[in-house]
Amino acid sequence: MKLFATVLLRSLFFLLSLRRRAAALPDFGGSPLGFRSELASERFLPEHEPPGPVLRRDGNSTSSNASDVLWVIEDNYEGQTFFDRFDFYTGADPTHGMVDFVDQQTAYSSGLAYVTSNNKVIMKGDNTTTLAMGANRGSVRISSQAIYNTGLFILDLDMAPWGCAVWPAFWTLGGGTWPYSGEIDILEGVHDNQYNQVTWHTAPGCMMTSTVNMTGTIDQINGTDNLDCNALINSNSGCAVTEWSRASYGPYFDSQGGGVFAMKWDDDGISVWSFYRAAIPTDIVQGNPNPAGWGVPVASLSPEACNPTQYFVNHSVIFDITFCGDWAGNSYTTSGCPGTCEERLVDPANFVNASWIINSLKVYKRASVSVSNDATQYAVLGPALIGWILLSIVLNVGL
Repeated sequence: MKLFATVLLRSLFFLLSLRRRAAALPDFGGSPLGFRSELASERFLPEHEPPGPVLRRDGNSTSSNASDVLWVIEDNYEGQTFFDRFDFYTGADPTHGMVDFVDQQTAYSSGLAYVTSNNKVIMKGDNTTTLAMGANRGSVRISSQAIYNTGLFILDLDMAPWGCAVWPAFWTLGGGTWPYSGEIDILEGVHDNQYNQVTWHTAPGCMMTSTVNMTGTIDQINGTDNLDCNALINSNSGCAVTEWSRASYGPYFDSQGGGVFAMKWDDDGISVWSFYRAAIPTDIVQGNPNPAGWGVPVASLSPEACNPTQYFVNHSVIFDITFCGDWAGNSYTTSGCPGTCEERLVDPANFVNASWIINSLKVYKRASVSVSNDATQYAVLGPALIGWILLSIVLNVGL
């Protein structure tokens, strides 16, 4: 018995020694160098390395030792440098709006784009020039220099443009010939509408799933849910979802102090959330976004019938304000707005609310991290302990 007790005591000392050595190893799970990015392919390499990764578990895995989903800051657009990584578009409006998109120098000199002393980013339509009937109104359209393939896009803004004849959008657009690389309209509306519309425009073959869990309402064509996102049919309408909350667009959204729009695009599909100012989740405010805790999205495109990395490729982020055009112009007669869209365009006083006031746009990339804990160490040490005990018995007892 004394011999057995001696062997057991030696084994316990050996276990404690191994335990101390394991504890001394570096914890790669919490290190910026320790995560395994799912964006490792050449196609998904970010244009900008994050200055200081902020890691947050997405909560999609129930196993403490599994590779958990994280969202890591990739690009931060805000303050005095907001416009540094955007290009100003000066071509014709592809949606046939009555607008002249101005270049960067003109936008700055005419007050259509600037950053205030308290770091509010302003972009707006011309609200000082009286126009002749049929003339175009000046405005701004910008697109990000960075190109994205998946990501978590979070826009914090105090105001989105609205008003009769006004058609603003915050969206992403793929490179190449439209719509073969896809388009995602995250925030879009016309006139004095109260409800944001989320829309996907794609090549043929991408379909919405009617059973997907979301709070918004699928737009209909002739009384039937339009599930086909093919932008080459149905007057280029794509597939759209209208939000339920009247605080998601227009004067009521602005009166609540604005809020946040978030779009998550990854292998699990594309989902959009919106939060008015008082309801913004704490993790967004703190810079540690956790979409798993945001509840049901307002709109969602499932990968079940639309591959999100096949139909959406090489996207830039776009902000713009146009006037009349394919949507605001064609819907003007039923909008409750006075006169015609062309007549509305003449008076600059009609466009005092045609302004973006942006606090920040943050883009996060998805990564994964292997999380280790004490159970992992004991899973390794347990068999080692048993082997050591048996070996000691054989050597000391002579079995």
